[in-house]
Amino acid sequence: MRQRAPETHEEKLAQLGELRDAAIHHATRTAVEKQHAKGKYTARERIEKLLDPGSFQELDTYVRHRTHDFGMDKTRPLGDAVVTGHGTIDGRRVAVFSQDFTVFGGSLGEVMSEKMCKVMDLAAKIGCPVIGINDSGGARIQEGVVSLGAYGDVFVRNVQCSGVIPQLSLVMGPCAGGAVYSPAITDFVLMVKETSHMFITGPDVVKTVTGEEVGFEELGGAMSHSTRSGVAHFAYDDEDACLEDARYLLSFLPQNNLGTPPRVRPTDDPLREDEALDHIVPDNPNKPYDMRDVVRGIVDDGEFLEVHEHFAQNIVCGFARLDGATVGVVGNQPRALAGVLDIDASCKAARFVRTCDAFNIPLLTLVDVPGFLPGTTQEWGGIIRHGAKLLYAYTEATVPKVTVITRKAYGGAYDVMASKHMLADFNFAWPTAEIAVMGPEGAVNIIHRRDIAGSPTPAERRAALIDDYRARFANPYTAAERGYIDDVILPHETRPRVIAAFATLETKRVAGPKRKHGNIPL
Repeated sequence: MRQRAPETHEEKLAQLGELRDAAIHHATRTAVEKQHAKGKYTARERIEKLLDPGSFQELDTYVRHRTHDFGMDKTRPLGDAVVTGHGTIDGRRVAVFSQDFTVFGGSLGEVMSEKMCKVMDLAAKIGCPVIGINDSGGARIQEGVVSLGAYGDVFVRNVQCSGVIPQLSLVMGPCAGGAVYSPAITDFVLMVKETSHMFITGPDVVKTVTGEEVGFEELGGAMSHSTRSGVAHFAYDDEDACLEDARYLLSFLPQNNLGTPPRVRPTDDPLREDEALDHIVPDNPNKPYDMRDVVRGIVDDGEFLEVHEHFAQNIVCGFARLDGATVGVVGNQPRALAGVLDIDASCKAARFVRTCDAFNIPLLTLVDVPGFLPGTTQEWGGIIRHGAKLLYAYTEATVPKVTVITRKAYGGAYDVMASKHMLADFNFAWPTAEIAVMGPEGAVNIIHRRDIAGSPTPAERRAALIDDYRARFANPYTAAERGYIDDVILPHETRPRVIAAFATLETKRVAGPKRKHGNIPL
């Protein structure tokens, strides 16, 4: 049956409204299909997969933008371009906002910012983590400078919540311009390969200004930020893996800075000794091994969630459990650059140490460090300033700190890597540990230069002096005599000894000096 043609003015307006609604719904459906075609979920689908089933309580469902310029009065979708609310992950309360790319390209305006700020304020008030899912085309141009002010309001919340409640940023689409600074302030940034991008200026602007030809993925993709810039802590092949790992990451974190991380019922014997650790350090002091193998031999069930896995690979950072309790693990990695400390490794580890300290997570440090990386690139790049960040972070940290030296601990790097002098609580060493100002070869070349030069057999004399230096100084017992090492332990004893040390430190209290804040060398 044909629809009757409208006769009155009111009927014409009503039909026009119906047509407009139909057009809006069609556009939204098309946008959803485009999201799925790119391998991306919608804002609501992401929340449903992230939170416990049925736990999401939406807030500000009916708010609308207030802009009437540039034809925006014709499209005023409920909720604007972000879904906000709260729910639970493994039964623990979390606040969440998820930007909706199907509405105005997820662009941020006044009302969208108000929704995000409101849910962040709620998280701070009740003391629960906040998770931001970013998928936005940037500032809403139609709202002009108001949209820039809206970003500022979000940044303020990020700063105020920093170190108070855990903040996770799941970048699952574009994130450009000023918008990138919100994730950058948060504690962890998770990205998805191929579909998520972060950059201050896009490829077109880069080409115009510098002449460089660069694609979206190379400029600001997940692997670029995971390997080169260090902006992203985690990178995933798809959104399902990203959302699942976000849940897993939260299991290691407390609700806020006044609480402690959840303790799980351990399935691994705290008295377990791993004989494989006795054979993990090679006889040749210059031969590499994988520090991750040491970590897995010590922690519960070998489970280790590595943070910044692809960035500054000469140091390893991540979360694990000992006797069911969360610990942050930092370890030099002999497989990459022999485990030396450079600019990126220092910054990576310092940030992780400060994150653990902010959220009451004890620190286990595994040391095999030959020193700082030499060279003009490092010196001119500020290795002095950046290396000081790690020294500062360890000294400032008041959480329980246990250190195990597995092999080398040379020079200033020995001090920096949670030594007794940086206020570590318990410091152990394996019998293979070499603690000295520098390696035997370098020390002999300096101390005995004339002796070697005057010898009829310089090579033999040098070898004999190296053996003598190693026997006298390159061992843990000289440091133990001074009390810099609390005990020399066999490698297979490490797990039970470390667990006992942390158990002793459970009631640790440190009264800090009265000051507004320190001035870390940024």
